Amino acid sequence: MDVKIAPSWKEKLANEFEKEYFKNLVDFVKNEYQSQTIYPSGKLIFNAFDKCSFEEVKVVIIGQDPYHGAGQANGLCFSVNDGVKSPPSLLNIFKEIHQDLGKPIPSTGNLERWAVQGVLLLNATLTVRAGQAGSHQNKGWETFTDAVIKVVSEQKEGIVFMLWMLRIRARS
Repeated sequence: MDVKIAPSWKEKLANEFEKEYFKNLVDFVKNEYQSQTIYPSGKLIFNAFDKCSFEEVKVVIIGQDPYHGAGQANGLCFSVNDGVKSPPSLLNIFKEIHQDLGKPIPSTGNLERWAVQGVLLLNATLTVRAGQAGSHQNKGWETFTDAVIKVVSEQKEGIVFMLWMLRIRARS
């Protein structure tokens, strides 16, 4: 199967693209894009891999699934494009960084600057229906992202893995 993903990752994950679960996942995702509003856009599904080559990975941050609001998801976990208001989960990350390290809270929620420095910003699922968090869970993405984590952990040394599962509590 010809998956459009950065060459360094394509080589490492080639076997995954031929597995039955991945073929089923591709069929599911294609159908979803034809019948539903899905985030991120199709060209950004593998953005995390395009922005952070296998050779450059130093840190892996794992989120749940892409943001499910219009214009938010850009293929990098917790990241939004320039000009898009930072969601509460991302603001909480920035607040923690500010509190712990004294770094100012950035004016943009675009984390591409992290990715190009070797931070693989990977969601457990790479697509989601608009307005329906978790809607693409248990469709095959977790098997794929588990394979990514396995390849990184087996073939690289000194990698830091961070699992960020953030919950925002509503204020009353």
